Amino acid sequence: MRIAVFETEKREASAFERLKTGHDLRFVKEALQENNAPSFSDVEAVSTFIYSNLNRAILERLPALKLIATRSTGFDHIDMAFCVEQGVTVCNVPNYGENTVAEHVFALLLALSHRLVEAVERARNGPFSPEGLRGFDLEGKTLGVIGTGNIGRHVIRIANGFGMKVIAVDVCPDEVFAEEFGYQYVDFDDLFSASDVITLHVPATPRTHHLLSTDAFARMKDGVVIINTARGEIIDTRALLQALTSGKVAGAGLDVLPDEPLIREEAELICSIYCDQHDLRNLVADHILLRMRNVIITPHSAFNTHEAVARIVNTTVDNIEAFTRSEPQNVVSAKSRKLEAFGQPQE
Repeated sequence: MRIAVFETEKREASAFERLKTGHDLRFVKEALQENNAPSFSDVEAVSTFIYSNLNRAILERLPALKLIATRSTGFDHIDMAFCVEQGVTVCNVPNYGENTVAEHVFALLLALSHRLVEAVERARNGPFSPEGLRGFDLEGKTLGVIGTGNIGRHVIRIANGFGMKVIAVDVCPDEVFAEEFGYQYVDFDDLFSASDVITLHVPATPRTHHLLSTDAFARMKDGVVIINTARGEIIDTRALLQALTSGKVAGAGLDVLPDEPLIREEAELICSIYCDQHDLRNLVADHILLRMRNVIITPHSAFNTHEAVARIVNTTVDNIEAFTRSEPQNVVSAKSRKLEAFGQPQE
């Protein structure tokens, strides 16, 4: 089989080496894009990360394609309708980092609650004083968890260790787990009005697009903290910016933004394709968020530990090998309609 692995790093390449036996394997540092897709017209399998936007225009340039092995749990970057229509199998990595991403949630939250970024800057640059750096305890605070899939449930386990009260929203409540870990499922109004901290663990779908909107922020407790390690599109960035400016939201910890590829490759803003496909007002809002002292943004790195990346790559290789044996595993094509469920993990 002719296989192309995109967005590769040196540390990942060795794990793919075992595919070289009996296969034509190509490593590509760049993402799969419309401008380079014609060079891979003979490829039968591709493995990509989330920065390859596998839309119809790109996939149509890969007529030999049989398999997409995404190195992620989420598959909102893939045109699933096209894959079903053309018989292209899509495999993902369903479980690799529920603890990894959940730990990052609390890294962001603790950085905000203890004002760590400002404190480190103060210690390095002076004055060496805690004046003006007062934070808040997590113990006793109410954590609202939107989406109790694998990652959301691990967040709840950690929250219990901090002595937080947990409430949650999910379209498929796990009452057994809720009883075991002492939290309740509520509706959105109750979660918004009662939560001191809200953390998002849902996929990007039409149903969750701008789930946190101007209206949602208006229904929240004053001084709420927002954590998002899911997908940038779940939050209306301009509404969040307004809520931060007004004080409705006291702080935000974000590992994802809606226009990450633009921020990542700003030099290409001059290309009309980007200007046509993205609302540049959102990009401006993203950049304002990056410079606010009560906002901490990480570059979609919640998954990025040695252990999690190893699990991602090894499962991806297993997926490709299983497909070549006509025994496909972790197939998401048939599950695409389940995307509406909040409980799906999303990295």
